[in-house]
Amino acid sequence: MSTVAPRRAGVLGSPVRHSLSPVLHNAAYAALGLDGWHYDAHEVDDKALPGFVRTLGDEWVGLSVTMPGKRVALEVAEEATPRAVAVGAANTLSRLPTGGWRADCTDVDGVVGALRAAGGFRPGDGRTAVVLGAGGTAAAAVAGFQELGLVDVHLVVREPARAQATAGAARRAGLDVTVHRWAETDLAALTSTAAVLVNTVPPDAVAPHVDALAAVPCVLDVIYHPWPTPLAEAVTARRSRVATGLDMLLHQAFGQVEQFTGLPAPREVMRDALREATGNILPLPLE
Repeated sequence: MSTVAPRRAGVLGSPVRHSLSPVLHNAAYAALGLDGWHYDAHEVDDKALPGFVRTLGDEWVGLSVTMPGKRVALEVAEEATPRAVAVGAANTLSRLPTGGWRADCTDVDGVVGALRAAGGFRPGDGRTAVVLGAGGTAAAAVAGFQELGLVDVHLVVREPARAQATAGAARRAGLDVTVHRWAETDLAALTSTAAVLVNTVPPDAVAPHVDALAAVPCVLDVIYHPWPTPLAEAVTARRSRVATGLDMLLHQAFGQVEQFTGLPAPREVMRDALREATGNILPLPLE
């Protein structure tokens, strides 16, 4: 019989019913023999997040935070990792010995792990990245680019004024950043020398440009439902590699499990659980 004390963890967001994080975490806890540990989803928006966190007892070891609460999660934490500060947001809150919370952004691991596991990213391909969109996922992506050896990033957005937070994250990560207005940008020319493309915008916006975008050696399309997206189909037709939002979700969860439990994440178990929960639509390779 396990002598491990029961513990709780969960994901906060709004909407959160669709979250696959409980699948990943509960599979991990079972594989690690953590009887009595449970992870579930809680409908909590950014305004309610501080109050919710204050009510949690000592049995709570960690929280995953999805939209719209990632920036607030950073604010409620007593400590924060350098990468969470660089991104300006946190998707992970883990309990400190003092009872407070430590903020991290394992979304960075999600981006880096997804690109490496897909097998399409080779540092020798170049040092430039293109990101479509400038939301929270884009900010995590640019924070991970330095780890991949990239030095320049081009943000393509509908309204440049809304890209300030992500541009700031890129600069804090030591990257040179240029912001482009979508309507005024020749995407084929911009991506012709890129080593990596990260798409964070809806498929309909990208569909007219997929032939040009698919020429980039390594593509991360964070949209995975419905699958395949037009961009993914174009990349596959070129026999290139494409990483997805599900790959990101899987790889960011490894760090969360390890921070919450103090044990190595059972990666294959978590991968298999996610594949089963999503109908095996993607192979979800591991690094």
